[in-house]
Amino acid sequence: MGLCTVMHKVLFVAVMVFSNVLLSSNGIGLNDTARPKVVKIGVLLNFNTTVGKVAKVAIEAAVEDVNSNDAILGETKLNVTMQDTENSGFLGMLDALGMMDGETVAMIGPQTSATAHVVSQIAAEIQIPMLSFGATDPTLSSLQYPFFVRTTQNDLFQMEAIAEIIDYYGWRDVTAIYVDDDHGRNGIAALGDRLAERRCRISHKAPISTSLSSENIHNELKTANSESSRIFVLLAYADRGLEVFRAAQDIGMTGSGYVWLVTDWLASTFDTNSSISPEAIGGVQGAIALRMHTPDSQQKTKFVSGWSKLTRDKMVNDTGLNTYGLYAYDTVWLLAYGIDAFFKQGGTISFSQDPKVTEQHGGKLGVDEVRIFNEGDLLLHSILQVNTTGVAGPIKFDSDRNLIHPAYEVMNVNGTGFKRIGYWSNYSGLSIVPPETLYTKPPNRSSQELDSVIWPGQTKQKPRGWVFPENGRQLRIAVPNNVIYQQLVSLKGADPSGYCIDVFQAALNSLPYPVPYKLHAFGDGINKPKISELLQLIEAGVYDAAVGDLAITNNRTRIVDFTQPYVESGLVVVASVQKLNSNSLAFLRPFTPMMWLVTGIFFLVVGVVVWILEHRVNDDFRGPPKRQIATIIWFSFSTLFFSQKQNTVSSLGRFVLLIWLFVVLILNSSYTASLTSILTVEQLSSPIKGIESLVTSNDRIGFQRGSFAENYLAEEYNIARSRLVALNSDEDYAKALKDGPQKEGGVAAVIDERAYIELFLAERCDFSIVGQEFSKSGWGFAFPRDSPLAVDMSAAILQLSERGELQRIHDKWLQRSACSSEGAKESINRLHLKSFWGLFLMSGVACLLALILYLIRILWKFSNYSEDTEPSSRGTSSPGLQTFISFVSEKEADITSRSKKRRMERASNKVRGGDESPNCSLGNGNEV
Repeated sequence: MGLCTVMHKVLFVAVMVFSNVLLSSNGIGLNDTARPKVVKIGVLLNFNTTVGKVAKVAIEAAVEDVNSNDAILGETKLNVTMQDTENSGFLGMLDALGMMDGETVAMIGPQTSATAHVVSQIAAEIQIPMLSFGATDPTLSSLQYPFFVRTTQNDLFQMEAIAEIIDYYGWRDVTAIYVDDDHGRNGIAALGDRLAERRCRISHKAPISTSLSSENIHNELKTANSESSRIFVLLAYADRGLEVFRAAQDIGMTGSGYVWLVTDWLASTFDTNSSISPEAIGGVQGAIALRMHTPDSQQKTKFVSGWSKLTRDKMVNDTGLNTYGLYAYDTVWLLAYGIDAFFKQGGTISFSQDPKVTEQHGGKLGVDEVRIFNEGDLLLHSILQVNTTGVAGPIKFDSDRNLIHPAYEVMNVNGTGFKRIGYWSNYSGLSIVPPETLYTKPPNRSSQELDSVIWPGQTKQKPRGWVFPENGRQLRIAVPNNVIYQQLVSLKGADPSGYCIDVFQAALNSLPYPVPYKLHAFGDGINKPKISELLQLIEAGVYDAAVGDLAITNNRTRIVDFTQPYVESGLVVVASVQKLNSNSLAFLRPFTPMMWLVTGIFFLVVGVVVWILEHRVNDDFRGPPKRQIATIIWFSFSTLFFSQKQNTVSSLGRFVLLIWLFVVLILNSSYTASLTSILTVEQLSSPIKGIESLVTSNDRIGFQRGSFAENYLAEEYNIARSRLVALNSDEDYAKALKDGPQKEGGVAAVIDERAYIELFLAERCDFSIVGQEFSKSGWGFAFPRDSPLAVDMSAAILQLSERGELQRIHDKWLQRSACSSEGAKESINRLHLKSFWGLFLMSGVACLLALILYLIRILWKFSNYSEDTEPSSRGTSSPGLQTFISFVSEKEADITSRSKKRRMERASNKVRGGDESPNCSLGNGNEV
């Protein structure tokens, strides 16, 4: 049985006996239905502590204010009994037992979480609500301690604020320094959970004894300082936390490069004590501290302004007000409102025997006389239902019994005080505006922001947050023992060499700090090592990093972190090729058959359209049918050389021809450039055209053993693994390709990363890359997840690239030969229709638009022509199709002339007819 269990049993018996004695002398309790004159409240404080002496003044002031306000409890007064625990957990428990006397209905306190853990069990047994303004331990939950009510902020939120600050600055590993009690251990456990949610972690824990001996503090700090992290989170008490900083200053842990994140005890110390020594202030310069945020209000302003008078009246001069004092003041008012609601609901103060005690311990040590508060549940419920506003802000509990709107001020120690650099709230995270201004807006954690910080060492540059540990251990760097390409990594001889090794060493030399390391070969030197197995060993902590030809893939990034790629690479297809000699039809190669067909059709179409537009107005496009057909063909293809002898006279014809000549210009230039390449560059031919032709075939495909290409082809392209052949060396590549898929062990093509293939083709001109690169990737160095060294190495690689150092190393090891350069050029791609469809579309639209406008114009002219025709010539019916065709075929000038002549004839006839009419009338008259 543990010591803690024994102590709990002893305490339980003690409270039973103590309560029995008190009840024997004081009676069973108050059973009056009317409100009592006095309600007894117990208070547990540490009078001589930073928090305790402020809380004592605040509680006494609150009791006076409540008792003087008849609107709260009427004639009922609060009678508060305070006990000084003298900063001792054991005395605190005894004082708590003394207060449970059968008359005390509630307790304020205890001040510390360690005492609250034990006293809360007693309060639950006696059913007396216990309201604590100082016990912030997140494990003091309502499930285990139903009568515990926290009237201050839960440390769960303070740890979340610290975790969010760490994540905001991009740090990953922290060292936790804490007092080794319930408050410290449980707070750091909550911090670890919040950090894990952000892919951060506590890399080292430094528990400090509750006695805070100087030797213990120095030893723990020295051990912490030997670790790699330079981010220290200090969770302590307001009265002893500065001792940790003094020891850290002696060791040299408060200078440049260090980061100290401190819980709200430091703000309480500064707010309360105005006489902190300059040496103590100097030790905390640059630290970031939290302070519970209490929004400004008239109540707060009035209370703060009267604080000096309160301290003088209580004879506690030179004591400033801290946030715990504000919450202590509100706790009394919360309890008063709860008691008032309790009485309004018909609650009475009465006590009775505990049946469990009577049954199990009746007659033993007199514990059968122990009483419980009969209506403790109702009082507890009344307290939890209070909804008001105090000097510290809203007094209202959520479903987890935490005060609503938890928030902290983020402070930076600068000079002799604090500079506020922002706020943290559970609603919106980090911001530079007060949280209460954000509660009316939708929550937004995407824009986290803090003001600038003066870090330890009086620097504004954000510390890196880590160094290499001082324990002398070198980094274990794994190097794949390459079998194929020694230019990349060679482990022959005493010192490893190769392109990858040179890049790694150059990047390390660019870092602003030394990195102790040792290279370790991975693999047997016979078979290509599996990179996936190597990365799993890094994840397991066997190796600290890996250097070599490590391709960055999606699956691998889930295991480790890669640096910035120092080689751009991707999968390509290499196959056997044959030289394609020029022949008499070489001039046809620039265009694909479809391209030739569409181009020819458009030549004819444009010729026909121009003929239609010019036929009626241009003599060059008229004549016998044979001549007109010859004209169309000749005109169409002569535009290829811009040598057409026929002139266009119509506006629509010129418009169509202009667009077509632009298309011909582009086609002519492209054809000339492509044909020049075909006739001057040696062409290579292969039945394999790229990854697409391999996917549709059933031929075997080779890949480098251990490469990610095997899984990639099987998963992304659904290529059966039975078709994939693992190859160990470049000689295996060459033999398998020469044998071909018909022979056993042969392959139709090999798929590997471009960097490997370029080395393979350096001296092998009978193979070539075919098709396009069909995956994009790169090579990087692998580190454990969230390794800060990976970030710095990425920056170093970028610097090497900007200075041209990376290219120099590449040329040193991977300079390609002329043969490789030829092979890399591949066969020139022919010009496809898809490259010119826009031009053809533009020309086609121009032709269609011109024809539509031409047809509208012809129909209009034809209608006018029909009106000009003699009725005798038109007959009784409307003009037919044959007439329209004749009209279109006839030259426009002839039709215009004939129409004009007919109009003149009709006009003349009308004039002649008018002259004859009077003569007729006169003749008739003479005869009569």
